Amino acid sequence: MPPRHYPEWDYSSQSLRPDWVSLYERLHPSGNAADIDALLAKHGALAKRLKRLLDLLKPQDKVRVRYQEEGSELDLDVAIRSLIDLRAGSQPDARINMSHTTDGRSIAVTVLLDLSESLNEKARGSEQTVLQLSQEAVSLLAWAVQQLGDPLAIAGFHSNTRHDVRYLHLKGFGEPWGDEVKARLAAMRARYSTRMGAALRHAARTLGTQRADKKLLLVLTDGQPADIDASDERLLIEDAKQAVRELDHQGIFTYCINLDAGADAYVSDIFCKRYTVIDNIARLPEQLPKLFMALTR
Repeated sequence: MPPRHYPEWDYSSQSLRPDWVSLYERLHPSGNAADIDALLAKHGALAKRLKRLLDLLKPQDKVRVRYQEEGSELDLDVAIRSLIDLRAGSQPDARINMSHTTDGRSIAVTVLLDLSESLNEKARGSEQTVLQLSQEAVSLLAWAVQQLGDPLAIAGFHSNTRHDVRYLHLKGFGEPWGDEVKARLAAMRARYSTRMGAALRHAARTLGTQRADKKLLLVLTDGQPADIDASDERLLIEDAKQAVRELDHQGIFTYCINLDAGADAYVSDIFCKRYTVIDNIARLPEQLPKLFMALTR
């Protein structure tokens, strides 16, 4: 696909540089979905505790949405009629799936993952890398959101100068939590740098179209915005701050989960008070779903 071009804020001139950043979006490569099933099994005790908390949040008035080409489960009645039509030589109805939505809870969520090179380092006090812990946390979060029925998208990003920002789709809003999504999560890789502003603006394009009363963009990162062609470290911090302001005006609530113990020096500049710093990264798989539940209560 051709790149999308986004502006970038120049704080020295207090103006936007039009079409300054080239962003390429693509579907994330796939790995082995069974790897994610193994991670969820590893955290089985935690999942049971989360399930009890989720049941308190889950609306009781679920609504079945039938005649879906893609959905969370097979609509058996429609599938049988379609099979009968096919055998009779008639055109079968392809809308043989159904999904569920809820009345009383109207929230759409995009999880935006920083997939820069620094995630390959081992987390403090753990034998796992920050990337591995992020993978476990996001898998648990996706499982939790699926229990609630909230629309969820997951994407990652990294950059190699303003000419090459990569935006990688891991789960779309219309995709069920299944093997295809798990396979992409299993193949997560961390590379390059963290040009955050363009990724925020791009995430807002899809999230902004969702029909929901509350639209939450949850950013998971382990450091401040940076790139090899930005020698002034304030430049990309200020641009990310400007991007958050733009999203505020679009009705999108942005919240940052930061894994950098020294993040207070810059993260409040970008997200004001809408952030949490997790000092003990080993607890991320437990903390991320709980933070999500607190934000969407």
